[in-house]
Amino acid sequence: MTLNGDLQRLIDTECAKANTHNVILRIESGNGQVRFKGSAGAAGPEAPFAIASISKMFTATLILQLADEGLIDLNQTVQSLLSTVDLSALHVVKGVDYGPSLSVRQLIHQTSGLADYYASNLSADLKQNIDRSFDLHDVLQMTRALPPQAAPDSGRSYYSDTNYQLLGAVIEAVTSQTFDQALQSRICEPLGLRETAVLNDDAGLPIYYKSQSLNVPRTLASMGPDGGILSTMDDLLTFLRAFIQGQLFNPENAAQIRQWNRLFFPFQYGYGVMRIKLPRWMTLFRATPELIGHSGASGSFAFHAPGPDIYLIGTFNQTDAPQRPISFMLKALRIIERHGISKH
Repeated sequence: MTLNGDLQRLIDTECAKANTHNVILRIESGNGQVRFKGSAGAAGPEAPFAIASISKMFTATLILQLADEGLIDLNQTVQSLLSTVDLSALHVVKGVDYGPSLSVRQLIHQTSGLADYYASNLSADLKQNIDRSFDLHDVLQMTRALPPQAAPDSGRSYYSDTNYQLLGAVIEAVTSQTFDQALQSRICEPLGLRETAVLNDDAGLPIYYKSQSLNVPRTLASMGPDGGILSTMDDLLTFLRAFIQGQLFNPENAAQIRQWNRLFFPFQYGYGVMRIKLPRWMTLFRATPELIGHSGASGSFAFHAPGPDIYLIGTFNQTDAPQRPISFMLKALRIIERHGISKH
């Protein structure tokens, strides 16, 4: 069977599993030798979909652009940039109020230790199809009601969507644009991304929790900078290439973007980007490719495997198995390897 035939069979096999309603996959190698776009189930490969936390890569890019232009300093406190927002009592650890002193760098690197507002009843409500809009005030209120994860700079990253909601507010304050306007003018228009925007009434492909279709467009749109962008596989491929190749910000930023911190297994975290490298004991002592990019709670993924120089993008649109793309991407890379496709 051809490479594309084997990749399509992989998608079909995944889509036949329980609680799987659609799968889409886009793969391309840096040298163009591999080009695949496929789908299975109730989805076409051109369909727009909610990219969930892949949105954080776009938000991080905007922050790095503002830093490049001298409009912000990554070590600057968020409070100094958000003069109309009170961050006091947002992040109290052992009696110390860290809220007003949190820096932009701590937010983008997920080292603030802030509670994750999504871990409030919002997550449970979403799975029960309860749709509601919320803004930054609501996000801070939800965050204050949760216990902090850690004090800032505690030696690792602690995943928190609150960090990226605050970064979205910074972008709006500094640019005097809405987050979507900044996204369009600074990323989408320069790259020619015509199908990428903050969600509105159109949530793209249906997202499921097990067998239940979730109709929560207001919730998804409110996630904005932390998880509320709609895009397509083609647009994401263009963006991911530009991000990995340092086309959207000063190439000198590439090194600090890849300051990997331990997150939660098997992920490490940089500046708005994840790294996956499975230990050999998990793979019968067979080396697995390094993956750099981001995934989302809906089973969305956009990663680059630098070893073979392969880009992998797609989604399961399924919220009950967010780590499922990891094994799926590794299976796809093994198929490509078996077909003898080389980097050069």
